Amino acid sequence: MGCVAGQGARDTLDPPARTQYLGADTRLLDGDLVSFLVQIAGEAGQAEAIAYARCAAAQYTLIRGYNFARHVRTSTTQRGGIWEADGVYTISPDLPRGTRTIDAEVVVDDCNAQNIPTV
Repeated sequence: MGCVAGQGARDTLDPPARTQYLGADTRLLDGDLVSFLVQIAGEAGQAEAIAYARCAAAQYTLIRGYNFARHVRTSTTQRGGIWEADGVYTISPDLPRGTRTIDAEVVVDDCNAQNIPTV
């Protein structure tokens, strides 16, 4: 299992043509701290799994009526050809402190443009 630092809000990926998004599980950990467990298969790799978790986090942030999220950590594993990413974020109505923040609306737009599902 590896940990990967946050990616910038405007990072883009070109997901492999045969990527299968297997679902996202959202877990409220404490107040504004949320975990997003996603699975991805096909020609996808670790970077696509991390992007999928980030997309789920951004959409969830908007659903909750907030505007921003701050990346805490993302752990990834691969088993039997399936990549799993567990991304933890804090969600906030205002821009949180730190360098690993995302503007949820911008990220959701990027995810849609890249055909990466959100929640």
